[in-house]
Amino acid sequence: MNQTLIKNINIWTMDEQDSRFFGWILLENNRIVSMGEGEPPTMSVMIDGDVIDGEGGVLTPGLIDIHSHIGLYEDGLGFEGADGNEDTDPATPHLRALDGVNPFDRSFREALEAGVTAAAVSPGSANPIGGQIALLKTAGRRVDDMILKAPLAIKFALGENPKSVYHDKDETPVTRMATAGIIREELYKAKEYFSRKARAENDPDQDEPDFDIKMEALQPLLWGKAEAHFHAHRADDIFTALRIAKEFGLRAVIIHGTEAHLVADLLAEEHVPVVSGPYMTDRSKPEIRNLSDAAPGLLCKAGIETAITVDHPEIPLRLLPMALMLAVRAGMDKTDALRAVTSVPAKIAGMQDRIGSLKTGLDADCVLWSGDPLDIATQVQAVFVNGTPEYRRTK
Repeated sequence: MNQTLIKNINIWTMDEQDSRFFGWILLENNRIVSMGEGEPPTMSVMIDGDVIDGEGGVLTPGLIDIHSHIGLYEDGLGFEGADGNEDTDPATPHLRALDGVNPFDRSFREALEAGVTAAAVSPGSANPIGGQIALLKTAGRRVDDMILKAPLAIKFALGENPKSVYHDKDETPVTRMATAGIIREELYKAKEYFSRKARAENDPDQDEPDFDIKMEALQPLLWGKAEAHFHAHRADDIFTALRIAKEFGLRAVIIHGTEAHLVADLLAEEHVPVVSGPYMTDRSKPEIRNLSDAAPGLLCKAGIETAITVDHPEIPLRLLPMALMLAVRAGMDKTDALRAVTSVPAKIAGMQDRIGSLKTGLDADCVLWSGDPLDIATQVQAVFVNGTPEYRRTK
């Protein structure tokens, strides 16, 4: 039995109640088994375990970035380590991010040491339909052992990226109309494919369609078991994403949403989550001219479920805490900012019963900070993934 008791800490649960108290927490094997205020009731709860004195620090859930390309674009490499965009076919729903991730990319270790314990790894945005997104823990040597949920979602991309990629090739799509058209075509084909399969199962006179791996890959999406993550910066692209989602009954999540704060009142009526960011970057293309650090705070104030991303490697994942600080400086509530990288992305992923808060029964993924996580001088003292101390700061 693997047990760790962490005491003398300020616990920030980040759950619905957002409880904050001075006390202790007990991690056993992979789970949080108990926690409480003040001193632990008795040291007899420990069975050959480790006791850590938090020295008055703050314990939070591990941080989560629900949109990244970590391990798909390897640090310090060019084409040799670039495995996120199969830009030879605009519709590739059958491609799995899992098959391109290198867990030995040093960015995983750097993210872990910054307090990030989970990240969604997504294909890039070259294609209107990019492939299957996986939600991973950041600790591990084999990607199969790091999986929280796969597929988490199917990646779609609207706007300048697919236009630019295929314009350079003189191939379709070169317009926003064609980008949306390709997405619709594949989704209509998938619906018909599964309709034919169902008819063949019920009627021996009906022929089953030939196996199509692209159509099969869209099944979890059409059956509501996976989300549709739409890369969309401009407001008009955001509403195109929602239009398509409504047509096919998809659970949409807007990724980036750079202009979402300009239409926050309209998006609030749609009840669609927005993964805001990255905003720690330059305005490198026209569609992000309205980039603003204030965006996630404005979205939260409008009642929109808002997560924050740094879009690794656009901004290294190890700088996720810095993105929170900038959002707070621009007016975002501190609790909302921390929730945007803990309980909110966990809820968006449908994984709130595993990660995103400190609660009995959840995965023992937590971060011990020397002080307020939103203070620039605060250090990460220890990081636990599945109850294992994956990082301990040496003094």
